[in-house]
Amino acid sequence: MLYDVNHRTKYLYESVVSQSSHLLHLTPRFMSRQVVHRHSILIDPAPSTCIEQIDYFGNPSSIVTIEHDHDRVNFLATSRIELSELPDLDLDSSPGWEQTVRLAQLESESDKHFSNIAQYSCYSSHTVATLEIADYAKQSFPPGRPFLRAVEELTDRIYGDFTYDAEATEVGTGLSEVMEMKRGVCQDYTHFALACLRYLELPSRYVSGYLLTHSNAGETELIGSNASHAWFSIWTPEKGWIDFDPTNNVIPNKEHITLAYGRDFSDVSPINGVVTGGGAHTVNVAVDVKQIQDVGHSPEIDNA
Repeated sequence: MLYDVNHRTKYLYESVVSQSSHLLHLTPRFMSRQVVHRHSILIDPAPSTCIEQIDYFGNPSSIVTIEHDHDRVNFLATSRIELSELPDLDLDSSPGWEQTVRLAQLESESDKHFSNIAQYSCYSSHTVATLEIADYAKQSFPPGRPFLRAVEELTDRIYGDFTYDAEATEVGTGLSEVMEMKRGVCQDYTHFALACLRYLELPSRYVSGYLLTHSNAGETELIGSNASHAWFSIWTPEKGWIDFDPTNNVIPNKEHITLAYGRDFSDVSPINGVVTGGGAHTVNVAVDVKQIQDVGHSPEIDNA
């Protein structure tokens, strides 16, 4: 399936910014089921420097610096992505979760696999489990339960127990508060799931990406479309990494496009930066993902 993605971000500053630098994770990854046919990023005002790089986790990223006065910055990332369908999964045929932990530990002893597996078994700044979170996790992982079935049940429980609420949390809201409120956004759902899984020493990573935007009558819109989305990916000894989306209680297949992955949100924030001056600022983000049948026109950046 072929998709066109437009991701627009506008920063408007209260006063003049004399210099700003931004780390961008706006370029989708090439993956086994995801082919990036084309991609571009337009920035207004034009940056003085732009450095393309691959970060520690293998994600394409850019560092851009604007070295002249400005009171707004517009980013427009456009991509054409092709997704292949996920092969059928037999959740009950996966090994017991304890065996998966042991196999992950064995794999991590090899230098070849260490950075890909072991680092995702450890807590990160946004995924530290409290005692309450640990108790919550253990309910889905009784001894001997098939690993993927246990992950599916954890995903289902988070989806049922939590309420999506864009006003309930901020980037810095701690997991203990999220646990108490049982409210938040996709970032909170994902961090909570990762804390549960890493408490059990199961390798799991944070995935940043997009959802298909449904616009046809009668189609159900997934939670988190029209903006950046997040979910998690779990390592399996037989199939590698498998994605789960606790915000929508689905196994991502044909409607999830991957931008980047890391230990948590702080590793793969779509845009992160520092400015000199500017005062208070507002941010507006709009994402549009559409399945396409033919070639369309690329959008132009909006300076308004």
